[in-house]
Amino acid sequence: MKASKAAYKPVGMAMGILGGVLAGAVFKQAWKRLAHEDSAPDATDEFRSWREVLAAAVVQGAIFAGVKAAVDRGGATAIRRLTGNWPG
Repeated sequence: MKASKAAYKPVGMAMGILGGVLAGAVFKQAWKRLAHEDSAPDATDEFRSWREVLAAAVVQGAIFAGVKAAVDRGGATAIRRLTGNWPG
């Protein structure tokens, strides 16, 4: 295993956890602005429409994917700066 890949594993794990927390906070704020509600609908809430539930899921998925990509890319860039090699 290359040193850069080994160095990236713990960094990647820590950044993944941090990214998940960040994505959750970003989604919560985005949903408040988009829907003018404090919380997104739960998929099993019988009083919410399919449209509301699926819209919330799509927005949440897009935010989580974007944050994950940014965190992964930032972590890989940091490892390259430290080791001189791109992890992977």
